Amino acid sequence: MSGIPDRLEGKLAVVTGASRGIGKGIALELGAAGATVFVTGRSVTPGQLPGTVHETAAEIAAAGGVGIPFVCDHRDDDAVQRLFELVRTEHGRLDVLVNNVYNSPAAARRIGKRFWEVPPTAWDETFDVGVRSHYTASFFAAELLIESAGLIINISSPGARRYLHNAVYGVAKAALDRLTADLAHDLAGTEVTVVSLWPGIVNTELLQSVPADADGRRLITLPGEGTFDLAEAQTPHFPGRAVVALATDPGRRARTGSAWRVADLADYYGFTDIDGRVPRAE
Repeated sequence: MSGIPDRLEGKLAVVTGASRGIGKGIALELGAAGATVFVTGRSVTPGQLPGTVHETAAEIAAAGGVGIPFVCDHRDDDAVQRLFELVRTEHGRLDVLVNNVYNSPAAARRIGKRFWEVPPTAWDETFDVGVRSHYTASFFAAELLIESAGLIINISSPGARRYLHNAVYGVAKAALDRLTADLAHDLAGTEVTVVSLWPGIVNTELLQSVPADADGRRLITLPGEGTFDLAEAQTPHFPGRAVVALATDPGRRARTGSAWRVADLADYYGFTDIDGRVPRAE
């Protein structure tokens, strides 16, 4: 945890896709900073990967925060609308929306594939949960965020600007960063800040299954990109600390409409990962 409690006391956050991975790390750091955090996702029982919305909410509570699980398939517009109606009815405010939900297991199967090896169904999988889902949540959250001069963070990737993983992945991330810029344009007359956040390689539950080699190193090879030592990866808490830094920065409006690397924000705001490093692998 960040070790700096209650900086977001009285604030309300929604983190989508927070059963595990980056979303979970963000939710935990927001809770540690004093925010009440709605944790969304489909997982109510552990599946191929560990983690559920209830477990994340319980970990927030165990660390002294307030976590509220909300089971939600972000392809279901009605369910997303119910989420933000509940936020308004029970809390009357929304200060931070983190659009993180993404179908990582499906995407991982197609890393390094050339476009003729990636079926058109992958386009729909990637855009429905990862671009459209972010637009939908922002749509239903907009009035609440305008009222509170809030913050929207879209979890994106350097793949928005350079080839990464495959063509569909890159186009989706470029679309997401364009969405960030255009939402910021439409919100220019308000005090809402909209940014894209670029984590580097993050040691999520998906990557934690990578076994160690004979030298004890956990290496992952991404076709066409190289081999990476996961000892140099970020933990999910590192992007979480970037979110907290932005949420507590009174001058964050200067960043609206743009994409920011987590490591660059760490340099500016002075936070580190939980082991004291500033990981830069991406």
